[in-house]
Amino acid sequence: MALLELRDLSKRFGGLQALDRVNLTVDDGMIVSLIGPNGAGKTTLFNTLTGLYAPDEGEIEFQNRSLVGLKPDKITGAGISRTFQNIRLFSHMTVLENVLVGMHSHLLTRLTEIVLRTKNCQLREEEARRRARELIELTGLAGREGEWAHQLSYGEQRRLEIARALAARPKLLLLDEPTAGMNTTEAQSLMTLFKQLIGSYVRAILLIEHNMRVVMGISHRVHVLDYGEKIAEGRPDEVRQDPRVIEAYLGQGSWVEHAQR
Repeated sequence: MALLELRDLSKRFGGLQALDRVNLTVDDGMIVSLIGPNGAGKTTLFNTLTGLYAPDEGEIEFQNRSLVGLKPDKITGAGISRTFQNIRLFSHMTVLENVLVGMHSHLLTRLTEIVLRTKNCQLREEEARRRARELIELTGLAGREGEWAHQLSYGEQRRLEIARALAARPKLLLLDEPTAGMNTTEAQSLMTLFKQLIGSYVRAILLIEHNMRVVMGISHRVHVLDYGEKIAEGRPDEVRQDPRVIEAYLGQGSWVEHAQR
């Protein structure tokens, strides 16, 4: 049974058809990649899926429940968490504090308990900090808990954003260009992490990625967008040989260099 299903999803901005009747399915246990040239509609799909944009047409179904019309916080509460193409951390908060912020939808402590510092409140805080430290270690940032987010390198900030997204205890994790700006070694390390997450921390991952070595190395299925339309879908080895995909990527070194290997 599909964890996530998009049916005929469409989004327009004035005269621009950003998404044109896109169909996409993510099953339990899968890593699914969404690829396409710049401006293909990939981030628009993420923004529509997570409630930042309202779809003009189509259906978004998650665990057999429609998400259309829900606000972003409700969608997070339903079990979908994401990272962003442009990193959105609280730069003047510590690594630990950034991850704790990601837990807000699950920390259901009453105001009176907070004011009175009840035993219940203290236990929840201790558990939240324990969980945050676990995610910090998982994402390769152990020992950096007390550092300001802006002191981290670009790649480390990407990892911190993933840790914060995991703090919301998502069933489906959306990653928007998670390896952008990373070298080959850093990207390989994240590929290993994504595989470890499936089944232990999340049920599935949907990612936007331009690094074709990453896409071909970890994806169970790949969906390809071009000008808002889905032009191909299948296993990585099928998609990289699709004539429409090759045509859409002509002149883009990332595809020519890696996808044909």
